[in-house]
Amino acid sequence: MKIVVKLGGATLEDAALLQRAVLAVKQLAREHQVAVVHGGGGALTRMLAQMGKQSQFIDGLRVTDAETRDFAVMVLAGHMNKKLVAALGSIGQSAMGLCGGDGQAFRARKKVTLGQDLGFVGEISSVDPRWIETIWQEGCVPVISSVALGSDGQYYNINADQMASACAVACHANALIFLTDVSGVKDADGLVIRWLDLGTAAALTQKSVIAGGMLPKLQACKDALLHGVNRVRILPAAEVEALPEFYFAKIESGTEVLVA
Repeated sequence: MKIVVKLGGATLEDAALLQRAVLAVKQLAREHQVAVVHGGGGALTRMLAQMGKQSQFIDGLRVTDAETRDFAVMVLAGHMNKKLVAALGSIGQSAMGLCGGDGQAFRARKKVTLGQDLGFVGEISSVDPRWIETIWQEGCVPVISSVALGSDGQYYNINADQMASACAVACHANALIFLTDVSGVKDADGLVIRWLDLGTAAALTQKSVIAGGMLPKLQACKDALLHGVNRVRILPAAEVEALPEFYFAKIESGTEVLVA
């Protein structure tokens, strides 16, 4: 079975939580082919602040000028990626770190939004899964950071949720799991929605009940489900021990996103 796990940057920055997460990934990888896609937005925001740059977000996406993009490559494809590879290696799980530009595995195009120029923010235009398949054949876990190359030779900052979705679709994954620092998608009363179909998600978005960073996450869920991924779940990182049983046991935490 093929499973893509997206780790949020908050998990990478909490030493105890990171240790729990990599142990769960190792256990999952004993029986399945697992790819990990990671974020690192908090670390990038802090670095930009140290450089005197204020971060701006539109619909959950970071406005990325050329300088911000260069810092994104440094933080995401560099420090955060190698930190996760090292954490997996420390518990005996071999891992191979790469970004979308390596082997041209993930190609990007500039993301177009209505009336807004986000700069070097991209969306995935194509994926070559051969490199991920090759890493799997060697019993290794691919660890993928969310930057990709455009046809213009420029790196683009990619939303990590959307990167994970594109990875899952291209690899024909059976499941896509978002490990996040929130408890799940919440309704108007602030209660976690255990099972959320795409129609209800669209209605809640229309009413602005769902907003901010949850918007690209749910779009990523939708893209995956409509392109062949069987199961998609937003799972709180605090419940990471449930990860190895995700496909075989009923999990009450987080939000399972359904087509209908």
